[in-house]
Amino acid sequence: FFYNFTTPEFNVNVCQLPFWALSVYFTWKCIQQDRTKDYLLLGLFIGLGILSKYLFIYLVITIEILFLYLIFKRKKIKSKNCFIAGLVVLIILSPHIFWLVKNDYSTFTYAFERTGGIGNLKDHLIFPLIFFGKQLLLLTPFLLMIFFLVKKFQFNFNLKNEKIIFLTFIVLVPIFLILITSIFMGARIRTMWMTPFYLFFGSLFVYLFQVQINIKKLKLFMIGFIFFFFLSPVLYAYVSISKDDKRTDYPGKEIAVKTQYAWDQQFDSKINVVLGDEWNAGNLSYHLKSRPVWEGFVEREKLDQLKDYMCLDSICVGSR
Repeated sequence: FFYNFTTPEFNVNVCQLPFWALSVYFTWKCIQQDRTKDYLLLGLFIGLGILSKYLFIYLVITIEILFLYLIFKRKKIKSKNCFIAGLVVLIILSPHIFWLVKNDYSTFTYAFERTGGIGNLKDHLIFPLIFFGKQLLLLTPFLLMIFFLVKKFQFNFNLKNEKIIFLTFIVLVPIFLILITSIFMGARIRTMWMTPFYLFFGSLFVYLFQVQINIKKLKLFMIGFIFFFFLSPVLYAYVSISKDDKRTDYPGKEIAVKTQYAWDQQFDSKINVVLGDEWNAGNLSYHLKSRPVWEGFVEREKLDQLKDYMCLDSICVGSR
């Protein structure tokens, strides 16, 4: 679902993908070789991943738990090397942290609003159940294809096997942490947020069932894969053609042209400020040639600070 049906939408969830994959890869390299350069690169990609979206922190927590387990339980890696990765992360995040403090932690406020805030008592049960049900539904095609390929669902979960421990941590712990967040906060977890969480789901299943995979059933597996592969773009095309109220249909360019024309009829100045909600005003900011700065919602005090301004519906543009 995440790597097929939703791929036409380029957003922050998609931006996480390369950094998620690279962070997992260099985590494995750090575990295997414990070299300083791998920790430096791990810190780099974790830092960039967090800058992509704060949800990346769920992978970071998972990696930290894994490192602590290997340091204290297995004596596998040196703790000082982990601090090297952490220092690189802080260096990369420092400009953003400075910006965050200067802007009253606005991204945290936005994230909190997107989850619905702290829910009432029933939300602590309903939203986690909805989240769990949606994940099962999204995984149904994957599980059906695995069913075609595996002789019998039997595997030996060996806790001494380093690869099993690593894959289990990387795949299951971030999803578990998201579920726990929903339970304790009563938060609504949006489906698209889970985009990077399933990157290594196939790796885990193939490794667990490698002895049980029946190569003779590969043809059935491929039939199932091709069916789901083409079902996705067909459904997407149907939705795109039959409906015109999706975000991908938003006439951002046309609205920007009309706004600029109306502005030019009244003022000689340049539009450098836009006010309104983040979607409509944000789109206008993006499409106008002057690329005005979005300064939040429309308020009387903000309008009074502008030299010229003009309001269209719930959006205002202006010049300082």
